[in-house]
Amino acid sequence: MKLYGYWRSSAAYRVRIAMHLKGLVFESVPVHLVKDGGEQHKKAYTELNSTRLVPTLIDEDVILHQSIAIVEYLDDKYPSVAIYPENIVAKAKVKALALDVACEMHPVNNLRVQQYLVNHFSLPESDKLIWSHHWMNVGFLAVEQQLKVNSGKYCFGDNITMADICLVPQVYNAYRFNLDMSEFPNICRVAENCNQHAAFIAALPENQADAQ
Repeated sequence: MKLYGYWRSSAAYRVRIAMHLKGLVFESVPVHLVKDGGEQHKKAYTELNSTRLVPTLIDEDVILHQSIAIVEYLDDKYPSVAIYPENIVAKAKVKALALDVACEMHPVNNLRVQQYLVNHFSLPESDKLIWSHHWMNVGFLAVEQQLKVNSGKYCFGDNITMADICLVPQVYNAYRFNLDMSEFPNICRVAENCNQHAAFIAALPENQADAQ
């Protein structure tokens, strides 16, 4: 298996966590999202992934993009370490929490949105940071309320789930952008618990070969 990604990409980070949780052996292929205008725009990569985003997974003759789809594919193919509860209600709640992060928080703060704000609206760095903090706060407030009800050691009880896989990269970004996390004690507690697990440590951005 090959995983095309970028060390700081939240979406690629999610897939790395899942792959390490499942003990999968894979080759990491770096796609630098900034250098030379972004390697994701080069023909060799767009032929694999027309969205010009990371990650992309190649598993023999299967080529997949979108981190949630990739993780769920891996979960179906390698079910011995499950990332969803068996109960259908619990599974739906875990997926909803994961999507609160992956679909509501992450997209408005990802690299191409940040670049568009700067390049097309001439937004200064200070205002770009205000934008990022606003949307992270909105999302984290909603997640924090859910964790008050559902969390144990991890986002949903005491087993690692897709919700943790999505939350931890977003918390990493929050610290990177100096967001005040004091309002989110449950999020911080869960993320700290996750980051003590070997799979999360192996998936950390700074532990990737292309980290700069």
